[in-house]
Amino acid sequence: MYLFDTDTLSLYQHDHPRLLGAIAGHANDDLAICTITVDEQLSGWFAMARSARTPAEQASAATFLIRLVNSWKRFKIVPYTMGAVLGFERLLKLKLNVGRNDQRIACIALELGATVVTRNRRDFARIPGLTIEDWSL
Repeated sequence: MYLFDTDTLSLYQHDHPRLLGAIAGHANDDLAICTITVDEQLSGWFAMARSARTPAEQASAATFLIRLVNSWKRFKIVPYTMGAVLGFERLLKLKLNVGRNDQRIACIALELGATVVTRNRRDFARIPGLTIEDWSL
């Protein structure tokens, strides 16, 4: 299984050609996003929707939400489970200097035995035992 981080999902949503080519070589069941990524994207949408003042901005925010939800349908969505939460707590003690949500995504991948698909090799490579790939190259 391949677990996309939020940045990679955004590349997919913007039709990144190399990423789309790499995705084409995999079955839908092999590709996943997690609830952490969904939360990050929804948080961005909420900020956009709350700041929308004009009718055009409000309509744009509504359309953007539909685009997000439709793009998620391409992937299996996996949860942030108790096992991943406990793994996250262990990682925090290592003081890896990696963003909290990246650590959460990594813990989900570790629990599933999944490879994280990311351009952020610098941070994800700090996580012990995690396998990463960059499909944008």
